[in-house]
Amino acid sequence: MSQETPATDRPPTTALAEAAGMASHAPSVHNTQPWRWTVLPGSLELRVVRDRQLAATDPEGRLVGISCGTALHHARLALAAEGWTPVVERMPDPAQPDLLARLTGLRHTGADPDAMHMVQCMQVRHTDRRPVSEEPVPTAALGEIDRAATREGVNLQVLDDEQKLQLAAAAQHAAEVEAEDPQLRQELAYWTSRAGTGTGLPAEVLPEQTPRTTVPVRDFGRPGSLPVGPGHDRAAVYGMLWGTEDEPDSWLRAGEALSAAWLTATRLGVSLVPLSGVVEVEGTRQVLRQLLAGLGFPYIALRLGIADPTHAGPPHTPRLDTTQTVDTSAVRDQLS
Repeated sequence: MSQETPATDRPPTTALAEAAGMASHAPSVHNTQPWRWTVLPGSLELRVVRDRQLAATDPEGRLVGISCGTALHHARLALAAEGWTPVVERMPDPAQPDLLARLTGLRHTGADPDAMHMVQCMQVRHTDRRPVSEEPVPTAALGEIDRAATREGVNLQVLDDEQKLQLAAAAQHAAEVEAEDPQLRQELAYWTSRAGTGTGLPAEVLPEQTPRTTVPVRDFGRPGSLPVGPGHDRAAVYGMLWGTEDEPDSWLRAGEALSAAWLTATRLGVSLVPLSGVVEVEGTRQVLRQLLAGLGFPYIALRLGIADPTHAGPPHTPRLDTTQTVDTSAVRDQLS
């Protein structure tokens, strides 16, 4: 937003277009960025791009829904930072299952300072798969991260030591199952060899060797170039985002909660890494359900820790140009 033009003097359509653009910072599984925004007079629509769904890894669309949910939360925050509050309609049209959300009814309620800070966090957030330091995560920080997820209607369960070992065993089993599936290996190879396309995981963000972590990180099938030190993540905290439903709208909300938790962690200096492999395999997903005592459905596992201060943060993953993710053709004459 320019300093010369107060938000109240700019058309809502401009705010919607800029929010869709800011949502490009959102994380997504394998950096697939599987979303497409359409800016309309007075509303903003979010659709899933099926061509960027992981057909072998994620046939039900659970992870693509979570990925799009992170983008939805990013857009909501960008609007709040500019002083706009929308009505959010999730899965608004049963006849259009790829239409995940519609933001409409914008009201100018005054810029939200907390949202402004979160927008800054969007631009520095990254994924660091290396071991964290020996410094424990402050209890107060865990509480804030928990509350951020809960405000989005999703629960965060922090695992105790025994549950952490069960998660580690489940993650190892999921990795073995996926390593034996040629379609999954081919899909992973595709998304780790996308240099110059604006999507995927470049070598610079992947560890050059397998990190020593309590819960195994994903084996990407090829070494990266990110240096890994000798540390271990004994001080890391592991948790799960979960809810009482396992449907497309709940996956979307899980993504919103993941975004809220991750940006809050970034603000507090806590490293967060999502662990999706363990929910990709039906058998290990059921193990996680047992950890929840059958009370709900696991959406994604998380590792939380304090990054090793001796390591420079990894680079950001590439992003598609906004012309590839935001359609403004219906309002081009209204944008200013």
